[in-house]
Amino acid sequence: MAGFDDPFLLVFLVVLPLLYIVYRQVMNRRKKEAMKFSHLGFIKTALGDKKKSRRGEILFSLTLLSLGFMIIGLANPHIPLEQTKEGVNVVLVLDISGSMQATDYEPSRIQAAKASAELLLESLQQNDHAGIVTFESGATTAAYLSPYKENVIEKLRSIAAKEGRTAIGDGLALGIDMASSIPNKKKVVILLSDGVNNAGVISPEQAIEFANLENIQVYSIGMGSEGKVVIGHDWMGNPVYAELDEATLQTIATETGGEYFRSVDGETLDNIYQNIGEDIEREKEETNIKDWFFLSAIIVLLVEFYLRYGKGRIIQ
Repeated sequence: MAGFDDPFLLVFLVVLPLLYIVYRQVMNRRKKEAMKFSHLGFIKTALGDKKKSRRGEILFSLTLLSLGFMIIGLANPHIPLEQTKEGVNVVLVLDISGSMQATDYEPSRIQAAKASAELLLESLQQNDHAGIVTFESGATTAAYLSPYKENVIEKLRSIAAKEGRTAIGDGLALGIDMASSIPNKKKVVILLSDGVNNAGVISPEQAIEFANLENIQVYSIGMGSEGKVVIGHDWMGNPVYAELDEATLQTIATETGGEYFRSVDGETLDNIYQNIGEDIEREKEETNIKDWFFLSAIIVLLVEFYLRYGKGRIIQ
């Protein structure tokens, strides 16, 4: 919404029409006083012709207009503009627990996740910053928040799955902390996981509170095929299946103003990341436009100066 930092200064705009009224009264008084004299030459000099009188009124109006622009400029006007200058902080929080080695995605879940995430990074705008956090039994920074997306992509390609468990809360909390490291920018975290939170020191609920405190929107992605996927065997030789905690991921997205997506294969995962990249909204920022009014005031003064003293001046 448009507004002013110092709106009380706009009160001085009331003075401008008052000055114009005073100007007209003075000019009318001069004409009336001139009528008291009978000398025709004096009356003509005092009254002037209508054309010159009109020109004088135009010049005075230009002076008032310039003053009006200056007063508005001093009030520091600002309007909401697309936030392309500041950009957006985008942090990818990627699950690299043991289940991400499953091969129900080609060639594996972790490779498919990295390839899809790369599509999103490539779609970011020039002034956006990107970073990567990975988590398994704990969380760590894989790529610091940076405007150089090509460097972030290089770090992304080197990520590998590990044998640890799944600390969703730790990963999300670290991602939120990274997104907040560069202030005065919209902050978005994209969380991908294929498991159940079963490790770490920070719960998903605590991470949600942290996200809301920092005003961070979280998009969550649940990864995993429709059927049961074997990710290993226990010590007795029984198969261990991948488990996806959709309820937790949905809660994270809902309570932070984001959106939850379910991926069942590489194609849907590509589409999800592409859609998120397109849906990231650039916030409206209040942009100061006082210089526009000061410039307008200068232009009006230059026009008035030219009309008064230039080659084609209108007052002799």
